[in-house]
This record gives sequence, structure tokens and C-alpha cells, in this order.
Amino acid sequence: MPDIVYLNGKFMPIEEAHVPVLDRGFIFGDGVYEVVPVYSRRAFRLAEHLRRLQYSLDKIRITNPHSDAEWAALIAEIVKRHDGEDQSIYFQVTRGVAKRDHAFPKGIKPTVFMMSNPLVTPSPAVVESGVACISAVDYRWLNCDIKSVSLLGNCMLRQLSADVGATETILFRDGKLTEASSSNVFIVKDSVVLTPPKDHLVLPGITYDVVLEIARAREFEVEVRGVTEGEVRSADEIWLTSSTKEVLAVTTLDGKPVGDGKPGPLFRRMHALYQQFKQEHMRAAA
Repeated sequence: MPDIVYLNGKFMPIEEAHVPVLDRGFIFGDGVYEVVPVYSRRAFRLAEHLRRLQYSLDKIRITNPHSDAEWAALIAEIVKRHDGEDQSIYFQVTRGVAKRDHAFPKGIKPTVFMMSNPLVTPSPAVVESGVACISAVDYRWLNCDIKSVSLLGNCMLRQLSADVGATETILFRDGKLTEASSSNVFIVKDSVVLTPPKDHLVLPGITYDVVLEIARAREFEVEVRGVTEGEVRSADEIWLTSSTKEVLAVTTLDGKPVGDGKPGPLFRRMHALYQQFKQEHMRAAA
């Protein structure tokens, strides 16, 4: 089956999808996006993803081009047009096409694009071994809560870890943990699960919310607060969370072992609970 994408009201082969060069997403990175995981051909936590999309659109003053029901129908249709049981649905809304000018133009129609990719989650071997990460100063802008297509800072920071064969770059700003280049971050210290609060320096992750929901329901001791760089570097466990990573243990940071250098007991419990939660959610959506 050829790669079919959606662009401005039409489904088409990806080779036929074209956007004008004056689209503000191309010129300015003026737009927002979402990535929705699909398990067994059913979108996971779609309502939460659409709420985050609306939040991002509101923050940059783009009118949502679709209702939640319309978005759900488009996602269901693009899933239908691809073979995989598990898919990653990427979609973005840019402000649209206009003469190049920094100020927001009036009366233009947003550009809407959607595509499906295979959803590749960590293999059992990676879950069992954990991953290496490095750290860096978080030099991105001060609106990281907007899921913006302007991801150059994130790409530059992710490349730092790619350069040394690591999985992620964990970020610190003014001595405090923010997140990673494309993941949220949790740590465990003395059996307490710690993570930074959702604010303008952190993307409000959907998987972040699921992990907190599970942790509180299963009576983990949890603190959502500022986490210092020192606490991260002395943590017993570090976890990455995202729609594609799900929950993943970090076993080395900047070449030094995290805890005993193996995925820790609370990670193992959380990973199993997350998989159980995911299956229950899919059964409920059937």
C-alpha cells in the first residue's frame, strides 16, 4: 500500500502532497503539531491529545480548523488507509500561506497535514538493558509548553546525544531539570518518584500524565516539584516518557551509571503497569 497522507481536505500519495513555499510553517515554523500513538488500530488517549492541540493553537492564535469529532474521523481514516496494527499519527496545523511578514496575517486558511508512520516502541531487549543519555544546558525558548513545529533547538540538543550514540539529551536550566530533547523525565530518589511540574519550560506530555495517573492509583510516593540537577545526578533511577518511548529506563548519564547501572525496581513495576493500562484502555475503546 502506498504512503497516503492528508493535506487540506484530501487524501493522496505522499509524492503528490505539496505545500506552497510561502506557507508560514515553512517560512517561520509558525504552527503546531501532535503525535498520537495507535495500538491495534485504535488511537490512544485521543481526547487528551486533542486538548493539547487546542491549547497550543490557542497560545499562538490559530483557530482550530476541525472539531474533535472531525479530527477523530480523519485519524480513523488515515489509520484505515495503512496496514500496520500499531501506527504513529503525526499531524500539524500551520497558520497558512501569506506574504512574508512577521506579524500574524488576517483572513488566511490554516494548512492541515497528517501522515502515518509505523509505531516503533522500545524492544524487550532495550527495556531490559535501559539506555544511555547525556545532559546539556536547556537553551530553548521560554514557551516549551507549546507543541510547536519550531523544533530547531530540540533537534540541536538531540543531535548532541546522537553524536555519541546516546538515546536522549536530558536538559537543565538554571540548575533545575526541565525535560529531555523529545521526552519528559522522571527520577526516583529513596523510593520517591519525582518529576518537574508542567509549566512554560516543559511540554505537557500525554505519557507523563498517564505515568502520574498510574503512580497515584497504585500508591507510589510521588512529588511533582522542581528537581535539582544534583538530585538527577544522584538519582536511584531515571525514566524517559513519551508516546513512542512509553516508559524507558536510563542506566547511564554522561557516562556514569544511574543507580546500579540497571533498570530499577520501580521502573520495572511502572513499565508493567503501563503495559497493563494500555491494554485496558484499548479494550475499553473497542
